[in-house]
Amino acid sequence: MDLEKFFDNVNHDLLIHLVARKIKDKRVLKLIRRYLNSGVMLKGMLVKTEEGAPQGGPLSPLLSNILLDELDKELERRGHKFCRYADDCNIYIKSIRAGERILESITKFLKSKLKLKVNKEKSAVSSPIKRKFLGYSFYYLKGVARFRVHDKSYKRLKDKIRKATNKNISMNFKDRLGKLKEIIVGWVNYFKLADMKNKLRELDKWIRRRLRACIWKTWKRVKTRYKNLVKLKVPRDIAWQHANTRKGYWRISKSPILSKTITNKRLTNYGFTSLSLQYEKI
Repeated sequence: MDLEKFFDNVNHDLLIHLVARKIKDKRVLKLIRRYLNSGVMLKGMLVKTEEGAPQGGPLSPLLSNILLDELDKELERRGHKFCRYADDCNIYIKSIRAGERILESITKFLKSKLKLKVNKEKSAVSSPIKRKFLGYSFYYLKGVARFRVHDKSYKRLKDKIRKATNKNISMNFKDRLGKLKEIIVGWVNYFKLADMKNKLRELDKWIRRRLRACIWKTWKRVKTRYKNLVKLKVPRDIAWQHANTRKGYWRISKSPILSKTITNKRLTNYGFTSLSLQYEKI
């Protein structure tokens, strides 16, 4: 279940009422009210906000959880098993029919009690194996549910890596590896609960191939390619043959000549951070 434009639709009066249950200091409540009414800049103009909570600030997630704590209590009162993070929520029901009934009743509860709307396009009654929650999904192994990374999360990762290893973008190789490391370390640490060792090994192969294509592109000229291949202990006749190749960058990046010269170990020494090795360290 996903809430429609949650941070844009938070009711200020209702939120202040809920905060006032715990906070009695009127000065603090006044500051929170001013924070909510601070407004946003649209095309250089300050527009006052009558509802919604500013996104990006440290206070917004706290205020959203204060409001949605009412949803948590309602689900607990009904005896449901659920998991919620900010405005994303999974409710675990035994049957599709029960799920449809719960979705309908919770939608009414959110609308009447919290003045919030459920995003019907992103919300559905389905198996947790098919659904995505915070980038994760599930699979069953010998009757036990385990974590996996959802396919869409892999796609987003590959899009980021594809951009960082784009051979057509001129960049110092160490800087390229530095950007790649930022992506890999953060991503692996976030998804460390998932089973993904084999998938990460496949991604490592793909990244190394892209890096070899980048290196081959930086060599550019025939003489430069020949010189560098000889430095990497390739026989001169074979080096000259490959230096003059007309194969495209992607095709040559998979050739044995580059795999045996720009080895996995050499890429690691250059500073490449392997997804699978990073995962094993955790």
